[in-house]
Formats: sequence, structure tokens, C-alpha cells
Amino acid sequence: MLVAVWTLLAIPVQAVLLTRAGRGKEWFARFYWRGVAGILGLRLRVIGELAMARPVVFVANHSSWLDVVALGAVLPACFIAKGDVADWPVIGAIARLGRTIFVSRARETVAREQRVLEARLAGGDNIILFPEGTTSDGNRVLPFASAFLTLAFCPAQPAVQPVTIVYDQLDGLPVRRGDRAELAWYGDMELAPHVLNLARRCSLRATIVLGVPVPPGAHKNRKALTAALEREIAASAAVLRQGRLPA
Repeated sequence: MLVAVWTLLAIPVQAVLLTRAGRGKEWFARFYWRGVAGILGLRLRVIGELAMARPVVFVANHSSWLDVVALGAVLPACFIAKGDVADWPVIGAIARLGRTIFVSRARETVAREQRVLEARLAGGDNIILFPEGTTSDGNRVLPFASAFLTLAFCPAQPAVQPVTIVYDQLDGLPVRRGDRAELAWYGDMELAPHVLNLARRCSLRATIVLGVPVPPGAHKNRKALTAALEREIAASAAVLRQGRLPA
């Protein structure tokens, strides 16, 4: 209920900011997600520094709808979502106000959607990518699809920053392997019951590791870049799941 009230208060503010020039709409989107995180009892521990130059493509692992809340509160960037999300009640409206870029990945629209993404980068926007293409069970990082990293080689020449997110505390205790099935949202899980189940918890912590940004041209092609990012993020996630911090 509190999330709904907070969202209703935020909608008119963001709607006005979307009509104005400047980064106000980007700042307020992060402010909104920080509010949602606070209401949900989601604490955020951030390790590392954000890339300063623009544009940036943030590449992150993905296990839950909670990732959107956590990363939205930390990263000054726009999400990419499947086209049908735009039609979801409430969530679709929130996504549009957050300047989410909707894609279908259909063969007949992929070229047009790529141009839209490139235009957003050329305009100075940062973008968040989940190259696993779906959510995992939280106990592993799924293979990255190199097609997602085509964007890293576009004319805007964005830097690429690896981002690792792991939920490592639940109600003040370390998250165990069995707990991750409760935190992750994957497969054919329904959203509403998952949200309600987590709402019963007192607190949750996500640790977000911001890796060293990869400058344009550091890798010869998208497959090499994809492999390097997958290795780094998978290794970082494994260390965090063990209750340690990456070097």
C-alpha cells in the first residue's frame, strides 16, 4: 500500500520533469526507486565507483524484479524491457515515466529498436543491460548473449561498466542457498504472490559491485567483450554469495 501511495505522489512530479530539459528526470527516477527500496526494507550496499563519462552501458546479472528497484536507485540510467511490459497495469506506467526503452526483439523491428537505443546513447543517456536475457535462480549467473552487447560498439562509443548484484542478507542473517529461491523471481513464478511473500520480511540487503569501466575499443568484438564481462560478473557474484567481498 505504501509503495502505491509513494508512486501516486511521484507520478505527477516525474511527468512534469519529463517535459523539461536537463537531468532532473534522471535524478528523480533514482530518488523514486530509493523510496521504494526504503518502503520494502531493501538496504543497498554499493562497492566501487560509477563511471563518470557518458554514455555508459551498465551490464548486470539478473535474478529478480527487485533488481529493478535496487539498480534503479543506484544507477543513473534507463532500463530496457520487453515490449509487453508497457501494457502491464501500473508497472507499465511506472516504466514509461522512468523512460524505459521497450523492445520486442522481433526480426522485423530489431533494426529500428537498435537505432532508438543508439539515439538514446548519442543523446547522453546511460542504459542498463541484462545480457542473460532472463532471470536466474540467484545461485548462478546464466550465460550472456553477445547480441545484447552490439550496443557497446555503436557510433556513440559508450563505456561499459560491469555491475554485480547479490542479495546477501535476509532479516539480518546471511542468505543461504535455499533462501535464494524466495528472493529470485524466475521461471513461471507469478509476480503478485512473490511480492507479497517478500513484503512479510523485515529487511533485505543487496550488495552491488561496480566494476572498473571498460573503455571503447578495449575488446576487438562483442563476443570477446561479452566473455570478459560474463567471467567478471560471475566471479564477483560467486564471491559475494560466499559472504566475502571481491578483490
